[in-house]
Amino acid sequence: MRARNGKQALKAAGRPSGRHASACVHESWNALLGTNGDSSCQPRSCHDEAFAVEETEGILFALAQAVEQRDHHTAGHCERLAFISVALGIAMRLDRDSLLSLYRGGYLHDVGKVGIPDSILLNPGKLTAEQWVVMRSHAVRGEEICRHMKTLQPVLPVIRHHHEKWDGSGYPDGLRGPQIPLLARVLQIADIYDALTNPRPYKPAYTPERALEIIREETARGWRDREVVEVFFRVHRDVITRIADYTAGATRNEQAMHESLANLQRFLVVDAMPPIPFDELPA
Repeated sequence: MRARNGKQALKAAGRPSGRHASACVHESWNALLGTNGDSSCQPRSCHDEAFAVEETEGILFALAQAVEQRDHHTAGHCERLAFISVALGIAMRLDRDSLLSLYRGGYLHDVGKVGIPDSILLNPGKLTAEQWVVMRSHAVRGEEICRHMKTLQPVLPVIRHHHEKWDGSGYPDGLRGPQIPLLARVLQIADIYDALTNPRPYKPAYTPERALEIIREETARGWRDREVVEVFFRVHRDVITRIADYTAGATRNEQAMHESLANLQRFLVVDAMPPIPFDELPA
């Protein structure tokens, strides 16, 4: 099943046939990360191919972590973003492929910053117009880095479009409204919140309350998807405020991915996140 479009995903939970927000997590997270078997493939060749794919993906994840570690302010950002995005996706009843894309997107969304000089990436002051051109290129650079991996094709729109704005004033393509892929809109809100609530070279960490105010202001300005933001606010109250208790640190590998997903599964099942009353969202 493919990811629903924005309106379908945001409204599906209000239907009687929709599943409870925590229902997805009763399915195996290992299955979420696994690949479907192919009976036409010999076991050894399947194993070799899977190993090659896993090894290549591991290199990309390590590269993303190297980018994050260049700035001590962003330590743990990718893991927090992956958890927040998946929690939001679960609340929106997104399918398993979409949840996996959000998780991977959390780690790979800024991998293109590997090509951004430290003089720009770590600049504590205001960037010049020329420097902003370079900084904004990281979205396209990241897509180019990951585009050759077939398993990462669903993640490419997240990497490329997570800086678009609802009114069309974002980058790199100036997409507007529902033209922006849904998963990019979901990860974007998680990215903004985490950036606001943690220090950066150019600003201190804001309180969660102030971060939510800023997201509200940007939504009123026409920059964010209002419906995704409303879901985020409700998930924030019951899940995101405690998500740090279930992250395990900055070092990533395939085994750690499985363990982290299992932690999130237990968290959402035990805490029984309440269903989101989507019918109450503004029309």
